[in-house]
Amino acid sequence: MSQAPHTALVTGGSAGIGADICRRMLDEGYLVISLARRAPEWSHPRLSNLNVDLLDPAATRQAAQEVAARFAVTHFIHNAGVIWPHLLQDATMDELQGLTQIHLGAALTLMQAVLPCMEQGGFGRVVLMSSRGALGLATRTNYSATKAGMIGMARTWALELAPKGITVNVVAPGPIQTPMFYDVVPADSEREQKLAANIPVGRIGRPDDVTRAVMFFADPANSFVTGQTLYVCGGASVGTLTI
Repeated sequence: MSQAPHTALVTGGSAGIGADICRRMLDEGYLVISLARRAPEWSHPRLSNLNVDLLDPAATRQAAQEVAARFAVTHFIHNAGVIWPHLLQDATMDELQGLTQIHLGAALTLMQAVLPCMEQGGFGRVVLMSSRGALGLATRTNYSATKAGMIGMARTWALELAPKGITVNVVAPGPIQTPMFYDVVPADSEREQKLAANIPVGRIGRPDDVTRAVMFFADPANSFVTGQTLYVCGGASVGTLTI
């Protein structure tokens, strides 16, 4: 097992917000393990990568076992996710099951795998990546349901794990400039401009906006903050938002 002072497991670490989190944690001296469908297009001496499709429960279990066997994980950042936007009449059970797996099932499987190490060390930091969409958003029936579920799951874990020195918190981003966002909203389009204008701060978020929130919760000194949800959304969670 790795004996690095802090070892972070980051899902979806190959691109977007996940890649930014990995880079920041590496800058802070962490050993980082990225779990993603593909390897990052960059490398670092303290970065390990495991290719896994977290939509596949069996593959997720195998990856979780490998991580637990090889690394002494102190930080778990569950960032991986997908959107699959549809209006209510077009939402499907297959997509609900897929989003449940990647947002909730993968989080549970991975957390159960790394929990014994955290319990043994009497320390852990867990951050789940929910979404402003958890509050409700058109075309997000399945997405909003599973992202809201992450908040309830985190609050429960926070209560159970607080006596063991493990904090569990949630970051809930609004629209962020990532490949996943631009899969839904075309870059430099009128739609993107209107969306930015509807956000109180007047812009779309950047990955580093989210990373700073994650690093706050990940800080070993923040032992008195648990069970919380921080919306990183430019004020969009205060009112209405149309994408």
